[in-house]
Amino acid sequence: MAVKKPYGSKWQAERRLFLQANPLCVMCQQMGLLEPATVVDHIVPHRLKEAKTPEQMKKAQHLFWSRKNWQGLCKPHHDSTKQRMEKTGRVIGCSLDGLPLDPASHWCR
Repeated sequence: MAVKKPYGSKWQAERRLFLQANPLCVMCQQMGLLEPATVVDHIVPHRLKEAKTPEQMKKAQHLFWSRKNWQGLCKPHHDSTKQRMEKTGRVIGCSLDGLPLDPASHWCR
């Protein structure tokens, strides 16, 4: 199945519009910080490269283009924190009062 490159000019235009409307890093804001967002992150990974069937491709395309599945992140959060969260399944970080952001943390019970 031939796969078009998803990060072409259409993506770049949509990315630019999204960052104009959502200029701050979501993860920094959760920690009480104000940092500019430079990356549009897919909250739920789209996995376009792994899609093998038409159904998987349709789901991946939906996740890729759905603005509800986008969030603005700074590059450090996107490249490290978000990657660790996807691998471990845990929310990483804490709020200004020192409480973990992960609702499943034993500190939140």
